[in-house]
Parts: sequence; C-alpha cells; structure tokens
Amino acid sequence: MKKIIENLKGAVLQIATPYSTGTGFYLKEWDLIITNEHVIRDNKQVVVRGCGFEKILVDVLFVDKKRDLAFIEVPEDHEMTYLALSQKEELLQGQNVLAVGHPFGLHFTATQGIISNLLQQKKDFSYIQHDAALNPGNSGGPLVNQAGEVIGVNTFVMRHGTNIGFALPVEHFLDNLEEYAKIRVHNKLALRCHSCSNIIVEEEDMSNYCSFCGTAIQPTSKIKEYVPEGPSNLIESVLQTLSYSPSLARKGPSSWEISRGSALISVNYNKKSGMITGDAELCFLPKKGINKIYSYLLQQNYEINYLSFSVHENSVMLSLIIHEAYVNEESATQMMEHLFERADYYDDVLISEYGAIEIDKSDR
Repeated sequence: MKKIIENLKGAVLQIATPYSTGTGFYLKEWDLIITNEHVIRDNKQVVVRGCGFEKILVDVLFVDKKRDLAFIEVPEDHEMTYLALSQKEELLQGQNVLAVGHPFGLHFTATQGIISNLLQQKKDFSYIQHDAALNPGNSGGPLVNQAGEVIGVNTFVMRHGTNIGFALPVEHFLDNLEEYAKIRVHNKLALRCHSCSNIIVEEEDMSNYCSFCGTAIQPTSKIKEYVPEGPSNLIESVLQTLSYSPSLARKGPSSWEISRGSALISVNYNKKSGMITGDAELCFLPKKGINKIYSYLLQQNYEINYLSFSVHENSVMLSLIIHEAYVNEESATQMMEHLFERADYYDDVLISEYGAIEIDKSDR
C-alpha cells in the first residue's frame, strides 16, 4: 500500500479556479489530466500544481457536462507518475478502495473504504457507491483498487450522509478518452453535448448551439475571462503591483496564497464581515527554547506596525487584519508588502537564531 500511495502522490494534482478548488489525476497513455466538469466550470484555464512543477496555468481541453467530466492540458517538464486504468476488473460489493484528493485545499489525502453498492443510478449512468471519506476538494480525484489502478472518478457525495460517496466508473469515461484522442490530432478544444451526446469540435466561428440538435451549449473558447469585483479586485490589483500573478495565487473564492522566501502567506476576504486578512505561517515551534521564542514574539508585537504574532497549535503565525471600508489600493499595497517582507524576515530569524523548525512547502 505504501508504494501505491507514493505513486498516487506523483499522479494526483491540485486544481484551483477563482470559484473553487478540486483534484485531478494524470493519465500518461492519454497525455491528459482528468477531473470533474464542475471543478473547472466557467473557466477556459485553471491553475494546477503537481509533481515536478509549481503552480501553472493550463487550458481546459474537453468537457462533458452530463457525465461531469473534463480533460485539461498537461504542463511541460513535469515529473508525474504513471497511473493505470482498470478496464477489465469485475467490481464487487465489500471490495477495498482508496479515494485520493486534496480536500479543503490540503495537500494530498488518501482515505480507505469499501464499495457499498454498484447499482446507483443518476442521469442514466451507474455510479460506484463507496464509504471512503470525501470532502470539498476531493472532486475529480481517482478512486483506486488495491492494485493502485483507477476504477472511477470521485464525483459527488450524499448531502448530510456519513461517508456516502459516488464515483463515475472507468467505462463511462473511457469512450470520451478514445473519441477525444481522435479529434485532438487536428483540433484542441471539444465538448460533448449534454442533450444529444454528440462531440462538438470547437471552431472560431461556432455558435452557442449544438450543431446536431440545437441545444444551447457553452463553448470553452467563448468563456469570458474572470474579472474580480470589489475587494477581490483590490487584492488582485495589490498582488499585481507587488509582482505576483493573481491568477496563480488564487486558491478559490476570495482566497489567495503567496510564497515569499520560505514563508507561506494566505490572503482571504470575508464578504460578510468585510475583513481582509493575511496570515503568514512562518515555522514550527521547537521542543526546546520555546520561552525565548515567546519573549521575542511578545517584544516584536510592540514594534511591528498593524501586524501581530500568534501561535496556532505548533505554528508561528504573523497576521494582518484590515477592514475594506478603511483601506484603499495605496494603503493596502503598503500593508501587504510589509506583511510579505516581514514574514520572510521573521521566518529566517526564528529558524536561524531561535531554533524554530522550517516548514516544508513541498507538502503544502
């Protein structure tokens, strides 16, 4: 099982859009990343992060809204591992399975369970019902058997249910892979009509209606670029001014993540409270010499403008809290830059002079 999980770590990716976060997995033989359509919905590009590469923007290539499937582009110069599809295995109730993904934006989790039912129907498709824990962010991740082969794509959970998840079996998306492979040689973008199920190749002059049955469709090439509004626009303007890519920093609705040196900074906007927060996780407390670190943090709290230190569990945090009503772009830029610069500075000081433990960002 350890070898299987290590291999899965190299093939399962994080996906982020301005609207949501999710999971995808790499299939080498098809040179595609597989995920759910609802993970990438209303985006022509998404941010992915995986083995051998940091966050990068890639294109959405194919969508099948009815089956809730999408294929996205594979980044160049990656180190992702080979993941096989199980095409001949007869699945059985009670069979052990593993669900892999990035729930709540966390980096890679694997939960074990069993197949509960093989006959669940929704939208003319049968789904694999299983009890491996699924949470927001798991969508689009693989469900694998004990051999580490993909038997389905984790797609949805039963609301208010306890570990009742559903995965679309391999046979329901293998035909999409085969048909798209034929089209991809000549045309990059395509979609399957959710009404007549025909695959439509996207052309420059295509309409918003299926050429086979006339149903309204949403071509990926015609999706409008995301434009943030209100405080989200303010935050993205600040990031742009500070030479960070807003699109690569996005982690979902009103949430961004910045790396500065060895520090990780999470920026969030809460619409209900009107608060813009920046939280930098600097390092972990050591087992010895904690009193010296506490004394240093308390002393620094009196000296740093509009920032504050705190300790959450074992993590040393540097935070900024501002209200949208009392800030403009100039002042927000000054405050954010101060947070980013001080986070990098204090991270180094706490590690080199006080023995704090560095956080491994590769696991984030």
